[in-house]
Amino acid sequence: MSQDKNIYPGLMGENNPLHNNVYGPPQPGFGIPPPNYTQPAPYGQPAPYGQPPGFPQGGPGFGQGPYPQMPYPQAPYPAGPYQQPAQPGFPGDPNASMGDGYHGDVPPSYYDNEEFTNSGFEDKSIRQAFIRKVFLVLTVQLMVTFSFVAVFTFVDDAKLFVRRNPWTYYVSYAIFFVSLITLSCCGEFRRKHPWNLVALSILTLSLSYMVGMIASFYDTETVIMAVGITAVVCFTVVLFSLQSKYDFTSCRGVLFVCLIVLLLFSILCIFIRHRILHIVYASLGALLFTCFLAVDTQLLLGNKKLALSPEEYIFAALNLYTDIINIFLYILAIVGRSRE
Repeated sequence: MSQDKNIYPGLMGENNPLHNNVYGPPQPGFGIPPPNYTQPAPYGQPAPYGQPPGFPQGGPGFGQGPYPQMPYPQAPYPAGPYQQPAQPGFPGDPNASMGDGYHGDVPPSYYDNEEFTNSGFEDKSIRQAFIRKVFLVLTVQLMVTFSFVAVFTFVDDAKLFVRRNPWTYYVSYAIFFVSLITLSCCGEFRRKHPWNLVALSILTLSLSYMVGMIASFYDTETVIMAVGITAVVCFTVVLFSLQSKYDFTSCRGVLFVCLIVLLLFSILCIFIRHRILHIVYASLGALLFTCFLAVDTQLLLGNKKLALSPEEYIFAALNLYTDIINIFLYILAIVGRSRE
């Protein structure tokens, strides 16, 4: 400081008015060292340097610092530790619930979200109307089919006609196959009225002709026994599906694998003409399509994991109809082979 005074004797002098205006007049205690910053000052006490006029000065032994005063007063801050504001839905307890949809570390359920609420399709009145419509269509289909069976069983001229013209069976099979692929794979088409009913009618007539032609090669007593057994089996399976708590809809993949195995077994039966082998094949086929009937019934009811939309009444009727017809054909084969 003495060197600075020697260099700038006009500026650093204590009696210089410029020095007094910038730095202020000398204060007592200017040479005392600064306070220890490791000791925190109590809350509510102002800092010892550069306080505006009107505020209390620092602690004992500390004077006003040689710094220019601030042109604006400092805003008073509340004393004490800073309080964290309460966050909605996040209380202090980490084990507490984090909201309506959270329980600890478990993610929220989809059913707690308003976007995943049950739609109108799940309403009981709509589901009951859907079931009535499906069973009405199915009843008409079965009446048409078993009318063909009755004609080809009891009318000798019909039996004679189909035996002399086997090509009609292959034509009806082609029509049935095209109709089945159309209704099964074209979702927009089978939901379009009235073309879906037209396609289902064509499929029903072609399959009814095929079933009637197959029944014409069996005795009348055999056909009557097969019809009775089929009715009892289907009625029992439907009642069991209504009352059972077991979810058959979760077994669809296993049943499709079994269906592929059955198709391979049928190829084996074509080349091996044996009565016992054919009875075993027919028994497995009847059992498999009985399981399919249980699955399709629960899909229709909609009280299990999987369900059909009420818009798919044609598809539901088609599934039940083909299941019952396949059960009838396999039971007819079992009874016919066992009576030989």
